[in-house]
Amino acid sequence: MDVTFPDGAVVPSLGIGTYRMGETAALHDAEIATVAQAIDLGLRVVDTAEMYGAGGAERIVGAALKDGRRDRAFVVSKVLPGNASRRSTIEACERSLVRMQIDRIDLYLLHWRGATPLAETVDAFDRLQQDGKIVRWGVSNFDLDDMQELHTLPNGPACATDQVYYSVSRRGIEFDLVPWLAARRMPVMAYCPLDEGRLAKDETLGRIGRKHGAAAAQVALAWLLARPGVIVIPKTGNSRHLRDNAGAFALKLDADDLAVIERRWPPPTRKQRLSAV
Repeated sequence: MDVTFPDGAVVPSLGIGTYRMGETAALHDAEIATVAQAIDLGLRVVDTAEMYGAGGAERIVGAALKDGRRDRAFVVSKVLPGNASRRSTIEACERSLVRMQIDRIDLYLLHWRGATPLAETVDAFDRLQQDGKIVRWGVSNFDLDDMQELHTLPNGPACATDQVYYSVSRRGIEFDLVPWLAARRMPVMAYCPLDEGRLAKDETLGRIGRKHGAAAAQVALAWLLARPGVIVIPKTGNSRHLRDNAGAFALKLDADDLAVIERRWPPPTRKQRLSAV
């Protein structure tokens, strides 16, 4: 299953997140191996950020990209809002490139909205594109009103994606944000697709999983993967969990499964506050 960005770039709908990676020296080698394995399994979207491990996660990603993996990976990183001024965005991007030992970032996001005017950050993104340091840019943790404001800027419609908290148990964005993005062919990047691990222990999903010989976490991922225009980026530093995640591609939920899920977590009928970590 693939997802297409507005510029025509196509990526698999399942990738890997790196939140909390690069924080513990004892896990360093295992985390590198897991990110490398994800790319080898075809989970090409590797999501990281300058914030994660104070740059440590980007170093993990950089080490995993060696041995010919860079050309197979779609690298996503993020700039902190405190670094979102025109000059600081460019400098932050350059630091990220050095940490990952690469010459371009495939998708560069504003991690969340801060005090810097959006126009200034977008100008910096434009400059980074012109200089070949990023291929495309987007945002994270933007609700509908933020996206609408962004689109009023001269180059605002060039935004490639919005990365937000989205899982079967956190469906609030379906009320207004998802339809707005879909109308503009902008993918949703779903972080925390297992609701910070809670869905891996959910009995409703567990029952559905047992019916298919799958784990509850695989059911949660399969539900998201079946939704159009959604890129799912579960974080794992564990090789076995990574293989389990990849197995969600093959899991097809039937109408009865979906009905059970809809009863447990019905779609939103009103505006809800954007979930975030």
